[in-house]
This record gives sequence, structure tokens and C-alpha cells, in this order.
Amino acid sequence: MRQEGDLARTHEGEPGLPRGRNGLPLEAVRAAQRGRLLRAAIAAVATTGFNDVTVADIVRGARVSKAAFYAHFADKEGCFLAATREGGELLLARVATAARQLPAGASAEDVLRASLAAFLDFLAGEPAFTRAFYVDMPAAGPRAVRRLAAAQHKFAGLNQAWHERARREHPSWPEVPYEAYYALAGATAELVRAEVRHGTIDAVRDLEDTLVDLHLAVLAARPWGRPG
Repeated sequence: MRQEGDLARTHEGEPGLPRGRNGLPLEAVRAAQRGRLLRAAIAAVATTGFNDVTVADIVRGARVSKAAFYAHFADKEGCFLAATREGGELLLARVATAARQLPAGASAEDVLRASLAAFLDFLAGEPAFTRAFYVDMPAAGPRAVRRLAAAQHKFAGLNQAWHERARREHPSWPEVPYEAYYALAGATAELVRAEVRHGTIDAVRDLEDTLVDLHLAVLAARPWGRPG
């Protein structure tokens, strides 16, 4: 299921994990089982929707037993939340790496653009995760809703950290309240969610200029679309 991204790769129809003298150690088997279950949960939810997914769907995609599933997770909600948490951590790591790879002395706008481009590229390259996170998470129960709010605060914190550094380079840029950073995180999520709901996840990459301009309009008081 490569076209759906690495976070949704399933193992249905493949052999199970080898164990015993000629197989894998128990610890390696358990780690592999968990990874398979996380990916299968993303694939199943992105295809069927959280409410209709069953544990049987997940274990079939993971090619593990139900006993193995319950050794790792209490229910499908716990598995799905663990899967989206892992995907979110990989997304944040991709964004941080993109910023770190810029040459020394890169401008604040270069850092912003590289970070947003990495964010959008990750989402476009992981369409199943993107659908599961932006469409199914709100319907996956109170814990999932709290997780979404926490993720939005995480991105708000990234906006705040970037802006505080940028203001040392641009002291004329305005000071803004935390709510501005949170609003930008929410606006970004809604623009992505709109593309997901329209079935045009590939098009999220086209949001780069809009998101850069939006962030600079709020955080740099820059007229929309004005060159840096």
C-alpha cells in the first residue's frame, strides 16, 4: 500500500512473524507486532472510518493474532491514538530537520517556508495518516479530541518559538498574544482538512505560499503576498 504512505503499510496476505529457534527474539517480535498494528490501524481507519473499524480489521492488516493485539492495546481507540501519536512525532521531526538543514544565517522567512513545506510534504506523502488524523480523529472520542487540541497547542508553540527568534532579527515585527499562534495553527489545520475532505490531499503542497503569507501577515504585519 505504498501509495497510501509508509505509515499505512499493511501485511495482509503476507506470512506472520517468525518465532522460535530460527526466528526473532521475543522482544523483536513484540516490537514488530506493535509497528504492524499501528500501521494497520491507520490504513483501516483511513479506508473505513474510525466508527466502523473493528479490531479484526486491524489484526488482519497487521497479520498478527487478536491475542497479540490485546497484549499491546486495550481497544481499537488505544491503538489508533498510539498510531496517530507516532505519526505526529514523525511529522514534527521532519519539520525540525528541514529547519536544521538550512545554511547558517538563513533568514526567518526561509526557516518558516522550509518548515511549512516539510509539513505539507509529509502530509501529501502520507495520505492515509492525513485522512485519519484530520477527518477521523474528531470522531474518535473524547481522548482523541483532547489529543487534537494538544497537537494544535504543539504547533502553536512552534509558531511562538519561531516568532520570538524572528523578532530578534526583525525588532519591528509586532508582539502578539498566544491566541494568535493558536489561531494560525487552527487555520492551517482547517485549510489542510478542506483538501482532505475534497479528496485532494496531493494539493496540500499548493498551500505553501498561502500559509507563508498568512503567517507573515499575522506575525510580521506584512501586507499579503508582499515579497520579503
